[in-house]
Amino acid sequence: MAESQELSMDLPVIDLDVFLHNPRDSVEVQAECVKAANALITYGALVLHDSRVSEDDNTIFLDLLEDYFAQPEEDLKKDERPELSYQIGVTLENTEKPKCAVDEPCLNVIERLAPSERPLDIKGHEPDPKCRFFWRMVEAPPYETQFPGLNADNITPDAPHIKERWGPVMNQWGTSMKNAVEGLTQMAAVGLGLPAETFKDAGRYGPHLLAPTASDLQKYGKVNTILAGFHTDLNFLTIHGRSRYPGLHIWARNTGKKIPVKIPQGNYLLVQAGKQLEHITGGLIKAGFHEVVVNESTVKVINDRKEKFPNRPLVRISSTFFWHLSSDYDLVPIPELKQKAKEVRAAQFNLGKDEGEEVEYPALKVGEQVSNELRHIALMAK
Repeated sequence: MAESQELSMDLPVIDLDVFLHNPRDSVEVQAECVKAANALITYGALVLHDSRVSEDDNTIFLDLLEDYFAQPEEDLKKDERPELSYQIGVTLENTEKPKCAVDEPCLNVIERLAPSERPLDIKGHEPDPKCRFFWRMVEAPPYETQFPGLNADNITPDAPHIKERWGPVMNQWGTSMKNAVEGLTQMAAVGLGLPAETFKDAGRYGPHLLAPTASDLQKYGKVNTILAGFHTDLNFLTIHGRSRYPGLHIWARNTGKKIPVKIPQGNYLLVQAGKQLEHITGGLIKAGFHEVVVNESTVKVINDRKEKFPNRPLVRISSTFFWHLSSDYDLVPIPELKQKAKEVRAAQFNLGKDEGEEVEYPALKVGEQVSNELRHIALMAK
């Protein structure tokens, strides 16, 4: 962490297969786990290889979601649940606001970036022109949750050409991503010097969400259109399969550089740290900032798909899964990680890398933390 040389702009690739197929105490497993933890500390993101993941499942999933979001708005509106803070079913475009636009610590992060490395301007605080669907992938807790609104039942769309495919396709792809990210929670725990099940157990009853976003590229296909403004995710870890259209940029914590994300073809997924992981590690791992925009590469793919697949909807689907800690879990920094966070922060400062004001991470329930974040992005009533 304290090296002064330039960090690579290629995200580290972590091999989950090493963890799954070798003894936990083997040198290979321990080294791969340390590599995973260091990747999250240094970059806030990594590429995860898991040979159980099928690119075909992602393709079928993307096809289904393109078909779903190509429906008329009045049909989509039937699946909207604003009374549940949009935490289940569909969220239509121009609803969710990028929190960063009015959040001073976040604006300070942008200010500290070199002008050429800054995200597209979000200060207008306009809502994002993206839709989203939330499909819960959960194990019901054996107790009554204090946060029933964050743990509501799933909604299956009614349209005949979608209804039959929906549950099987969503669950197939969602289970693949959930299994992969839970394996990574174990690797990260080991790499941080904790028991392997520390994070996995804390998230056993979490309101995990398969959470694809959709952007209509017929309407929003011009270069420099912001599809999802500069933000971090409120959950523990976010995992992405490949989208058909580029446009995701991430900011690795210790580089100050904007990185266009490229996920290799095959059994590879992108993982980013979220706010719950930042909180429980006392800031040792920071939630990763990212944006989704239309860039030159996006336009190239739009034109290519128009030619090759003229009858398919021009919709950018993000293949995204939000892994959460359990809503009733007490979210409090782990003392030894909080101490290490202070050391890393001091080392960064000595290298001339100012990380801004030190953040306090108060003890609270995960459900409270989620509710607080939802109010910021205009999905929950204040």
